[in-house]
Amino acid sequence: LTTCLLKFSRKDFLVYLKLLLFLLVLTSPRSPFQFCLPFTTTWVGSQQTTMGRVVDIKGDNPDTVIPGLMAAGEAACASVHGANRLGANSLLDIVVFGRACANRVAEISKPGDKQKPLEKGAGEKTIAWLDKLRNANGSLPTSKIRLNTQRIMQNNAAVFRTQETLEEGCQLISKAWESYHDVKISDQSLIWNSDLIETIELENLLINACITMYSAEARKESRGAHAREDFTTRDDERWMKHSLGYWENEKVRLAYRPVHMNTLDDEIESFPPKARVY
Repeated sequence: LTTCLLKFSRKDFLVYLKLLLFLLVLTSPRSPFQFCLPFTTTWVGSQQTTMGRVVDIKGDNPDTVIPGLMAAGEAACASVHGANRLGANSLLDIVVFGRACANRVAEISKPGDKQKPLEKGAGEKTIAWLDKLRNANGSLPTSKIRLNTQRIMQNNAAVFRTQETLEEGCQLISKAWESYHDVKISDQSLIWNSDLIETIELENLLINACITMYSAEARKESRGAHAREDFTTRDDERWMKHSLGYWENEKVRLAYRPVHMNTLDDEIESFPPKARVY
């Protein structure tokens, strides 16, 4: 780079500097001249875990283990601030939490362990759901509903959020889900049916989009990737807790789980959370 700069005249250097500044202005999320839509690179919503085992709220216990269900990496939230899946922390997820999850599997599961017998008719509901999708004959193609969902999330739950945009987003994303009942699949085959796969993916996408939008609207603070212009600071007193989203009867139900502030042993000192500043 130094060699290349030495070959430039002062005039050329100023031209390239102006071009660089111009590009920075165009790509700024707040620039009125932007041609690149601002977006969040990764939104990590995941299963709450303790040592690899997925937990949920049951009664007064926020750490009720769901038997047989494990998670690690991007699919898991280990409730360790600063150690979620962000860029360079991808390796940490695999080496630390992935290893912990694997060790726990070896502890609680042995070859030849007996499993509970399946309920009568197990799997029939899933087959009926798949067959209903495969033969869906509405008026909206999958791509049109997906594009509408994308636009709603970009406009109402993007980088900069307000109560107004989020409230509107909740209404719009709920309507997008309702439109999914009018989806149309053109390919009814069972071999390499990309139309069916994309429609299944869209259902999952819509459910997660609804939960994301509603949980963002409810959280009246800014924290991490959740940046609100009407609540610009963190509120640890009210919002130092995990948002849990449940999809029940085609509606979002929100609940909250406390953040564990201490490690599981005394080997490593706990670090108190603090605001991310630049």
